[in-house]
Amino acid sequence: MEVSEVTVQEATADNKCLRDSVEKQNTDEATGEISSQLPNTESVCKQTTEETGGRFNRLKLFDKVMQKSLEKFIQHASFNRFASTFRPLYKKNPQRMEIIHKQFIEELRRAIQDDISRLIEEGHLEVKLKELDKLERAAKNNTDPAWRPSGVPEEDFCSFLKPYYQKQEAFMRLELKKIQAENAALAQKVQAGRESIAQTESRISAAVDEWKAAVTEFERMASSLCPTDVFDV
Repeated sequence: MEVSEVTVQEATADNKCLRDSVEKQNTDEATGEISSQLPNTESVCKQTTEETGGRFNRLKLFDKVMQKSLEKFIQHASFNRFASTFRPLYKKNPQRMEIIHKQFIEELRRAIQDDISRLIEEGHLEVKLKELDKLERAAKNNTDPAWRPSGVPEEDFCSFLKPYYQKQEAFMRLELKKIQAENAALAQKVQAGRESIAQTESRISAAVDEWKAAVTEFERMASSLCPTDVFDV
């Protein structure tokens, strides 16, 4: 697991810091100097260790809790209980029963450990814990007082929902303004279309009137040029 690798890295860093401190102390004693800087070296090593494992503190804590719970669970599956459950087989061959119990404990521990690893991997626990660390750091930088319940569930519930509904109201108002602007633009387009149609109808009517007047004038001229009585027999 990744937690085990981080633990090994921390142990290596601690050992290196310890060796450096011992070497520094031996050098100071050989030269007759007082090792007054040893606490500072230890603080630097401690700070380095904290920086190395700071990102995985929560994950390490989760792993420690799981391991402790696993050990307690394994303790309940002790050999005495196992033998009492299978007493006939235990009386028949105690050594064989011990081997079976040992294999059972190993398989049980491996299966539970695999489930814990799968839980961390599939649940993206490391990412979630990092997000929790970010929220914690953001909360430290926030000087505003944290929310506390008032003791009246109705007021607490309303105080929780009121900002949400206010945001929804502001969003709906914004959407309403957008829709009203779109409707106004469409209304202008419709009005322009109606005016264009009215102008077209007016032009058509004027053209028809001109055509009728032209036909009437043509008939009048034709009748004046060719009187009807000339063609009477």
